[in-house]
Order: sequence, then C-alpha cells, then structure tokens
Amino acid sequence: MHELSIMHNIVGIAEEQVRQHQAQEVEILELEIGDLSGIEMEALLFAWEAAVGGTVLEKSKRIIHRIRGKAICGGCGEEYDMPQMYQPCPTCGGFCKAIIAGQELLVKSMTMS
Repeated sequence: MHELSIMHNIVGIAEEQVRQHQAQEVEILELEIGDLSGIEMEALLFAWEAAVGGTVLEKSKRIIHRIRGKAICGGCGEEYDMPQMYQPCPTCGGFCKAIIAGQELLVKSMTMS
C-alpha cells in the first residue's frame, strides 16, 4: 500500500511548512488527486488515519479535489475524458495519446494556525 508512504510524505510537507511559518498546526489541508494518479481513495483515507496521529495534521480538516483524466489523441487530435489509463480514443479508437490531466497528486493549500 503506497498510500501510507504518500501520507507520510504529506505529513512531512505539512510539518516543514508549519515550522517555516512558525505555526502550531494545520487547520485545513487541501489536496488535488487525479483519477489517473494510481491512488486508491479508500486506501488513502485509511492511511490518513494511520499517519496523522500526533502530527500537525491530527486535527486538520482535509479537502480532496478529484481531477478527471483527460487526454489528446495522437492520431486524430480529439481531446477526451479518460476515466481509466488504457482507454482508447472514442473517435478513432487509437491508443496513442498525451495525458493532459488526471495524474496530479499535490498539496494545493494549507491553512495554519
């Protein structure tokens, strides 16, 4: 379950930001997670509970924005929604594509006190 190591990294980012801004804790943590990022949401939420105890994120509210997958077909140029990684172009059926959204995994913002 790589979601636990991801949560440990997020805790580390939060602790560093709290230290840099001389705050006490994170009140709100806002994340962007793409549908094509390989993150299992249930596993991430389970890992959250395991990772944040006793940290600056222990009492924080989490806001998670899901980013839908999007691609541009390399064959016909069609831009299309791509809910899963290996979905062909709905126009020409091609698999050659450039993913333009949905692989995100980032800390968008933190509110600290």
